[in-house]
Amino acid sequence: MSVKIRLQRHGSKKRPFYFIVVADARAPRDGKFIQKLGTYNPLTTPATVQLDRQKSLEWLHKGAQPTDTVRKILSYKGVLYLKHLLRGVTLGLFDEATAMTKFQSWHSEHEAQVRRRQEEAQRERRGRRNPPYQRRERRPAGNEGSEG
Repeated sequence: MSVKIRLQRHGSKKRPFYFIVVADARAPRDGKFIQKLGTYNPLTTPATVQLDRQKSLEWLHKGAQPTDTVRKILSYKGVLYLKHLLRGVTLGLFDEATAMTKFQSWHSEHEAQVRRRQEEAQRERRGRRNPPYQRRERRPAGNEGSEG
């Protein structure tokens, strides 16, 4: 049985929202799945991803194949990097404590970048807003009648 980690679409028309699920490759897109790993909302800037890192890592070790989009999401959240580091541990290149410190340093840098992107997007949204409405001052009626 071939198992895939893929997106399951939810949300209304033109307002997509996805669940990241583990499913049999033969199952329909929005049909039966084995386990839910997280959510993905592409409408926010940057896209919001909630993911159970441990469960997804376990499924990758079991041989589940991620689709292209899910592979990018797993890379964005650091799951593939963590898998890479743990592979180095099993090969004896370094110990698990070193691998976890490398991952923690990467994770803190990544979170800082994400926060910076969110702040920039928020500033841009504020800049696009219309300025507050200012009422014009009315001129006295006696000045307008001088034209002839």
